[in-house]
Amino acid sequence: MIPTSTRGRYLLQQGSIHLALAIGAVFMLLPFWLMLRTSFTPPDDIFRGNLLALPAFTLENYARVFEDVPILRYYFNGIVVVVAIFIGQVAVCVPAAYALSRLRFTGQALSLWLVLAAMMVPYQVTAIPVYVLLSQLGLVNSYGALILPFLSSAFSVFLLRQFFLSIPQSVFESARLDGASPFRILWHIVFPMARPAITTFGIFSFVSHWNDYFWPSFVLRNDYAATVPFGIVRFLDQELGSEYGPQMAAATLTVLPLLVGFLLAQRQFIAGMSMTSGQVD
Repeated sequence: MIPTSTRGRYLLQQGSIHLALAIGAVFMLLPFWLMLRTSFTPPDDIFRGNLLALPAFTLENYARVFEDVPILRYYFNGIVVVVAIFIGQVAVCVPAAYALSRLRFTGQALSLWLVLAAMMVPYQVTAIPVYVLLSQLGLVNSYGALILPFLSSAFSVFLLRQFFLSIPQSVFESARLDGASPFRILWHIVFPMARPAITTFGIFSFVSHWNDYFWPSFVLRNDYAATVPFGIVRFLDQELGSEYGPQMAAATLTVLPLLVGFLLAQRQFIAGMSMTSGQVD
């Protein structure tokens, strides 16, 4: 039986942790509440009254966004870009991670260090050389300029490598004894087992490239391939100006796909993070 004093300390400790987490959650969620509240507030009432109170409800700001901003085109462009990048990263990063974790070859350790070094280099550092290359290939202001530079990801390779290290070696040895080739092992064993890890890096990839403004502003000149952040910023400058209601409605529409995607994949995301964090060389 647990002594009363020990149980009391445990309850106090857990209560303190939950209180601290609750306070942190309030500070994290307050900007989102203000954004959502403002997006449903009539323009004339935005700066009146208590910001934490429920506003007078209106869809005027959203109607203004859909009227002045080709938001559906930006959604389509953003989905095309993030899906193409994710498919390319799966095709490149999964075999690379499998090779680094389960195959033995000359230069394996050096390859892993190169992957770790690549994780430390912000892609803004290589922006100008990549832009020059894309310009010479005639890909500026196109989907290719938004997709091709990101078809590989050092972070994804490392994340998947850590996950593959958590798979028992006996699984691969049994497959080899059954005569399975490396490609068959990768396709029929590794891919199904790596679903949580692929979902995890898929969420990171989706969020990163859906929200990316720097690179589209670097390689795009018009709205042909404009993604949501690039298009929204252009129209905020040109059309919506200082109208905070439509601005917050546009911001809400930008965040909404990320929220829905995370809610749908949160269980796989948590499973992937917990499994990949358990193996570190």
